[in-house]
Amino acid sequence: MKRFGNLYEKTFTVDALYDAFLKTRAGKRQNVACFRMERRLGGALQELHDELMSDTYTPRPFYSFMVHEPKTREIQAPAFRDGVVQHAIYRTINPIFDATFCRDSFACRVGKGTHRASERARKFMRTSGPDDYYVEMDIRKFFPSINHDILYGLLVRKIKDRRLLRVMRTFFGDSGRGLPIGYLLSQIYANIYLNEVDQYCKRHMEMPRYVRYMDNFACIGISSLARARAILESVRGFVDRKLDMALSKFTIQKIRKGFNFVGYRTWQSKKFIRKYSLYNFSRALRDGRLDSVVSILGHARHSRSLGYLLTMAKEKNNVLYHQIPESIRRLHHAPAADAA
Repeated sequence: MKRFGNLYEKTFTVDALYDAFLKTRAGKRQNVACFRMERRLGGALQELHDELMSDTYTPRPFYSFMVHEPKTREIQAPAFRDGVVQHAIYRTINPIFDATFCRDSFACRVGKGTHRASERARKFMRTSGPDDYYVEMDIRKFFPSINHDILYGLLVRKIKDRRLLRVMRTFFGDSGRGLPIGYLLSQIYANIYLNEVDQYCKRHMEMPRYVRYMDNFACIGISSLARARAILESVRGFVDRKLDMALSKFTIQKIRKGFNFVGYRTWQSKKFIRKYSLYNFSRALRDGRLDSVVSILGHARHSRSLGYLLTMAKEKNNVLYHQIPESIRRLHHAPAADAA
């Protein structure tokens, strides 16, 4: 396996840090820390560069806050200057690791995402028989459970630059287990960790119809219930033995019964958004929250739920309905996006 060295100086040149600053700044122009750094940008980048080159750089305390949708979670936002360092690292390591990832891993990757994951799963369902099975699995408390020593071992497989590895490890946290939700690097670290599951399912278990989004993954088109159960037990053992984790839940079901995945209820011929999204949409209409309404409509755009939601919006809050972007409203009576 090829390992990459001599990365540190290239990763943290002043020009690379400037590019990383621009990435970090995107969408954060109103951030006070962003404003302060930009006001004295040349000096701030030089100071950061000097700390990195002298091996005295350490991340500052992160800022924590709670989000409540789709579920309650604590988010840890890094200090702005540490976000710059993370973007610089990400720019270096993402091409190295992304080339090793399974094509059917869809989280936090360019050209992927929930819509593509859903369509890939439905393609696998369509190429399976209605009485074939799928096994859907989920990792229990995935981000808090990531073992730092195991993750570091996976990084060392591809990166041999010890200085870069040292800085990368400072973004793990101090407890020996768990990654901060909200860090850019946590996203790629998560994919590196679960790439082990991807490779195990596709290669060892010989399941070509496999799809994953974050810690939710499935093997599709299994010919018998006994085989589906064997796959579940094998994967459960691998996750425990190799990743020091456990499955939180699983589903074994015939394909004709439908598949709940990445926010959609999916069958071979159609898909809808989940009932919880319908509830959130109704509540957003009642409260007049246009941003939430548009977000859910964007999710429903790839399903047969879109027309129903637009009709609901028009009937329950006609004023807000006419504030919905025209690009979405003009699809009100168009054929369902998943009808093909």
